[in-house]
Amino acid sequence: MTGTPATRPPPRVLADAFVRTRAHEGALVLGAALFTALLAQVSLPVPGSPVPITGQTLAVVLTAAVLGPVRGMAGQLAYVLLGAVGLPFYAKAASGFGHVLGPTGGYLVGFLPAAFLVGLAARHGFDRQPWKALPLFLVGQLVILALGASWLSVVAPLPFTTALQKGFLPFLAGMLLKATIAGLGVPLAWRRLGAPSRTSG
Repeated sequence: MTGTPATRPPPRVLADAFVRTRAHEGALVLGAALFTALLAQVSLPVPGSPVPITGQTLAVVLTAAVLGPVRGMAGQLAYVLLGAVGLPFYAKAASGFGHVLGPTGGYLVGFLPAAFLVGLAARHGFDRQPWKALPLFLVGQLVILALGASWLSVVAPLPFTTALQKGFLPFLAGMLLKATIAGLGVPLAWRRLGAPSRTSG
């Protein structure tokens, strides 16, 4: 008597359509770290601010949506740790624990909760339609900017209003652009995959 082959459950995040083994998961987590390191090198200085505009936050929200909360956060933790121990992963190929503990370290730390929150929302289907995905990716980046500006205020130290002017407000336009890129790209990937636009529960 032959049984019917087990069918895989529908993917709840994009990576679920491709992950078969723990090795696949590990490769995706490492890939998220490397992708973030790559986009970190897309860097533009902001006059009067110690914080450059980079592609890191785009990488954070994209990889979190694709991987889900745990794998997405693990990818960002790997990114932060690999840069801290000396690999040239941060903006302008910088590295070292000094960057994590310094005035701009709050942005790096903020990658972790942002990745978890975006990944969790993606697991519940918020990344499958542009009208849901765009605000999701805005919120994810706002978490990073809010933690980064707060950290900057404490460590620099700066008055909080000055930290907002130097570490938050200059990045809002870029945040909107990156959210738009991710908010259009991820739902498009779902459509290419042929998955339903809603989760089953």
